[in-house]
Amino acid sequence: MQIRETQSLVQVTQNQTREPFLVIEDVSKVYPTKNGPYTVLKDVNFTACEGEFICLIGHSGCGKTTLLNMVAGFNKPTTGEVRLQNDRVTEPGPERMMVFQNYSLLPWMTAFDNVYLSIDAVHPNMPAAQKKALAKEHLAMVGLTEAADKKPRQLSGGMKQRVAIARALAIRPQILILDEPFGALDAITKEELQEELLTIWREHRVTVLMITHDIDEALFLSDRTIMMTNGPSATIGEVVEIPFPRPRQRARIIEDPRYYELRNHILDFLYHRHAHVE
Repeated sequence: MQIRETQSLVQVTQNQTREPFLVIEDVSKVYPTKNGPYTVLKDVNFTACEGEFICLIGHSGCGKTTLLNMVAGFNKPTTGEVRLQNDRVTEPGPERMMVFQNYSLLPWMTAFDNVYLSIDAVHPNMPAAQKKALAKEHLAMVGLTEAADKKPRQLSGGMKQRVAIARALAIRPQILILDEPFGALDAITKEELQEELLTIWREHRVTVLMITHDIDEALFLSDRTIMMTNGPSATIGEVVEIPFPRPRQRARIIEDPRYYELRNHILDFLYHRHAHVE
C-alpha cells in the first residue's frame, strides 16, 4: 500500500490547520562510547498542536523514550532543539509531566500524599486547603477517592497507574508524556484505563505524547501515530492520521473497514519494512 495512494488514511505532512504548539526540529542524539559515537536518533522533525493526542510506536531501541525524555527536559539533543510555545526546552518543568510504566510512586506515602506532594512541590505558596482540594479532586477524577489513604503496596497495578496519572495532572501541565503507561497491565485493566484516559483528555484537553507497542491502543487513542524506524540513527518513518471521530467507541471503531487498513499498514511498517533484526 503506497502512502500517496492512501492520503486519506496515511499522511506524512503535518496538520497545517492549527498553530504548532510543540516543535521538534532537526533533533539528533549521539552518545559517546568506547567504540566511538553511537547515534540513537537522527534528524527528527515533527510538530504537535495544542490538545492533540499523539502516539509513538516502533521497535525497542528505536529511541522513543530518548525522544520523549528530551521533550520532558530530562535529556538534551546533541543537535537540533525542542520548543514549547516557542520557548526552547532545556530542563524539566511542571508544564511537562511524565508518567512511567513502573508508576514511580513513593512507597511510604499514601495515594493522597503522593498527589499532594506533587502539587506542593510546584505550588509551595498555595494555601494548604487548596492543595488538599486539588489532590482530592484528581484522585476522584481517576476513581480513587476510597483508596486515598492506601499506600502503593495496597494498590493494584491499575490503581497505582491511576495515582500516577492523577499526580501528573494535578499540577495542570500543558503536555502529558506517557511512557508505555499500560504496558504492564492485564488486558481488561488496560482497556479500562484507556477509556478513562480518553475521558480525562477530553475534559482537560492537555496535549498528550504517548509511547506504546500496542497498535490497537494507538488506533483507539491517538489523533496521529508516529512510526519510528529502527535504530541506530532512528528517525520518523511515517505519520499516520487516525480518521475516527470522537468521542470514540471501541466496538464501533473495530467495525470500520479503515481500522483494519490502518492496522495492516502499521503492521507492514513494523514487521516487514522495518522488521526488528536481532
